[in-house]
Amino acid sequence: QLQASGGGVVQPGDSLRLSCTASERTFSTYALAWFRQSPEKEREFVAAISRIGGSTAYADSVKDRFFFSRDNAKNTAFLQMNSLKPEDTAVYYCAARAGNFYGNGRYDYWGQGTLVTVSS
Repeated sequence: QLQASGGGVVQPGDSLRLSCTASERTFSTYALAWFRQSPEKEREFVAAISRIGGSTAYADSVKDRFFFSRDNAKNTAFLQMNSLKPEDTAVYYCAARAGNFYGNGRYDYWGQGTLVTVSS
């Protein structure tokens, strides 16, 4: 079971860190990803990380602003979001799939989402 947290209301240019936690003891065997969805758009890929954390991938819209990391010893992954823009406003979902790395592919398990609002 995945749980996303850390969302909130911030101003443009601010930073925010999202967390994705899991109760699975096999957390390190899952590739992870973040997706987001706003009322105006379909769900879109944000970032992905391999099961050990050696590989990452990002959507062009967040590259060099967002950074995905994980701490398998704590069953937790983090999405560090910097230089936030109003267009980053969305519900962010953590997703997982057993295996090494899937990038912008299919994921089997989803968390409940956490809302990020970027507004002045």
